Amino acid sequence: MSKLDRRSFNKLLGAAAMSAVAASVKAPMLMAKGAQKGVVARVVIIGGGAGGASVAHLLKKNAPQIDVTLIEPRKIYTTCFMSNHYIGGFRSMASLQHSYDGLKKIGVKVVHELATGVDAERRLVFLKSKETLPYDKLVLSPGIELKYSAIEGYTPDVAKFIPHAWLAGEQSVILRRRLLDMTDGGTFVMSIPKNPYRCPAAPYERATLIAHYLKYHKPASKIILLDAKSVFPKMELFEDIWSKEYKGMVEWVAGDKHGGVIKVIANEMALATQNGEKIKGDVINLIPPQKAGEIVSKAGCAAGDWCPVVPDSLASRQVKDVFVLGDASNARKMPKTASSANSQAQTVANVIMAQLLGAKMFPPRYRNTCWSLVSVNNALKDGASYTAGEKFIEEKTAFSSDIKDDPGVRAKNFRESLSWYRGVTNEMFAKG
Repeated sequence: MSKLDRRSFNKLLGAAAMSAVAASVKAPMLMAKGAQKGVVARVVIIGGGAGGASVAHLLKKNAPQIDVTLIEPRKIYTTCFMSNHYIGGFRSMASLQHSYDGLKKIGVKVVHELATGVDAERRLVFLKSKETLPYDKLVLSPGIELKYSAIEGYTPDVAKFIPHAWLAGEQSVILRRRLLDMTDGGTFVMSIPKNPYRCPAAPYERATLIAHYLKYHKPASKIILLDAKSVFPKMELFEDIWSKEYKGMVEWVAGDKHGGVIKVIANEMALATQNGEKIKGDVINLIPPQKAGEIVSKAGCAAGDWCPVVPDSLASRQVKDVFVLGDASNARKMPKTASSANSQAQTVANVIMAQLLGAKMFPPRYRNTCWSLVSVNNALKDGASYTAGEKFIEEKTAFSSDIKDDPGVRAKNFRESLSWYRGVTNEMFAKG
C-alpha cells in the first residue's frame, strides 16, 4: 500500500467493493432495523467538510449497495481552507463555496439538518426536526467548536465586530470588511491560541496576507500578533518573509512575554493579557481556543476537548461502530487540516467497506500538506507522512520549504496549492 497513490488506491478500493458484491452471501449483513430491501447496511455521516464529505463520496462511489446519509446543516459549504486568500484579497468568496448536488446525484442522501444527539446503544442519530436515523456505522467529522468562554468577555455577539473568522463564511466577510474600513496608520491585532487548533500555520498566513494588503493600500499601518505560543509552524520562513517583504509592519509577541490573552474589553476595542497589558486595535481578530464539535461529546466519544481514536482505523476508542476523523479527532502529531481529514477519509471508507462487505483491508496511508500563501505567486509548504503506531498516529517522514528557495519554486508551490484545492473539493463534493 505504501507505493500506491490516491488514484490507485481508489481503483483497488472499487475493485474490492465489486468483489464483495459478488460474494455478498458470505459478507456480514449488518442491516439496521427498517433498512430498505437490497441495502447491505446504513452508514450515517455527521459533518460535510473535508473528512465527512470525502467519506460519503468514497463509500457511495465504490460501494453503491451501502445506504449513505450525510448530515450537514449548511446547503452551501464554505471552505475554511483557502479562506485567508479571500481575507487578503486574492480570491472571491464565491470561489470558496460549494453545493452538495454532486453527492446527491451519485446517491448520497444529504440531510440539511442539525444532528442533536446519538444513542450508541440503539445506533440512532437524532435530528433537530425530531426525526431519528438508524445506522450500522456512524462517522463523526463535525470539525471544531470555538471555546468562547476561555476568553473573558468574548461571545458570539462580540464576534460580530471582533471576529474570529475561524469558521469561514460570514465571519470571513466581517473581518475583510473591517480591514477595508480601517484607516491608514491603524493597528491590526490578532490573538493566536495554544495548540491544538484548526490549521496550525493559518494565523501566520493570514497575518502575512493582511500585511500584503496593507503594504499596497495602507502602508502606515501595523500588525501585532499576540501568540500564546513561543514557537510556531514555519517560523523561520514566515519571519524571513516579514523582514524582507513587510519590513517593520509585523510584530510577533511570544506567549512567554505577555502570558496569553485572557479578556476582551469590547467597548475599548482592546485585549487584556495575563501580565496586565492592555493592547488596543483598530481591527481585532481574536482566534479562541477550540474543541471537537459538540456532537462528539453527545455521542460519548470525547475525552476532554478531542476524541481519542484507534490509529489504524480512526475508530472511536470510546464507542463501538463509530469513527471520528478530521479536526475533531485526537490524531496527535497529525495536524488538524483539510489535507489530513481528506487523507483520513480514505482509511475510514476502506475500513467501513471491509467491515460491512468483506472488502480487502489496506494499511492506512496518512498524509498532510499545508500551503501558505505569503505574496503574489509565492507560497510556502510543509507536510509529512504518518503511520499507525500501537497507541497513536506517528510521524514518519516530513518536508518543508527552504528559506533559500528561489521564486520559481515558490510559484510552483502556489500552483500546486490551487491544483490541490480543485482536486480535494472535487472529491468532497463529487464534481465531474
